Amino acid sequence: MKWSEFLTSAVGKKLLMGLTGLSLIAFLVVHVGVNACIWANDGGVMFNKAAHYMGATVVIRIMEVGLFVGIFLHIIQGYVLTAQNNAKRKQGYAVPMGNRGSKWYSRSMGLLGTILLLFFILHWWHFWIPSRFTGVVQTSIAGKEMHDMYTLMKLTFSELWVVIVYVIACISLFWHLLHGFQSSFRTIGLANSRHIDIVKSLGFGFSLLVSLAFAMMPVSMYLGWV
Repeated sequence: MKWSEFLTSAVGKKLLMGLTGLSLIAFLVVHVGVNACIWANDGGVMFNKAAHYMGATVVIRIMEVGLFVGIFLHIIQGYVLTAQNNAKRKQGYAVPMGNRGSKWYSRSMGLLGTILLLFFILHWWHFWIPSRFTGVVQTSIAGKEMHDMYTLMKLTFSELWVVIVYVIACISLFWHLLHGFQSSFRTIGLANSRHIDIVKSLGFGFSLLVSLAFAMMPVSMYLGWV
């Protein structure tokens, strides 16, 4: 079987979905770690230095291209799988299964993913596009010029509607990760019957911690905690 045939098969689509999901989980770990530097309460020095390192390192910039490819593949495959699953459910069940068949969030991955896609577009508009194209106010740290992303964050999160949208997105992220985390590990065979409880527990902890941390960033900025 050719790679093109495998990747367009049901198994190939799920495998690609799982692998891109794992890569995005790894990205979230790095992203939340960098952004958590705002809580150093040093006027944004640590955060700006971390953001500058991520934006100025060649290897990381190359990985950024791979990240975007992974995101778009994940989105496309997600919609394809959602459409296929909906087509299979057209006749439905004689008796509604509800959460006995699957959790509501696992049946709503398309909706949750769409909310996150709209959020990503807004997030890129707020931060990625200015840092890469339209420009950000510069600051000097230890004699080195760099983007003042900390001030950009404070300015962005000074508007209540933006904070509310980000918090809603983080709630969606929690439910999306709660299913996606264990689903990704199932796809690559690391969540068998012996390990599924461990994977579920790790997935819940990861989903809650990451989503809560991301949600508290705009809240902390808006309330002046940092």
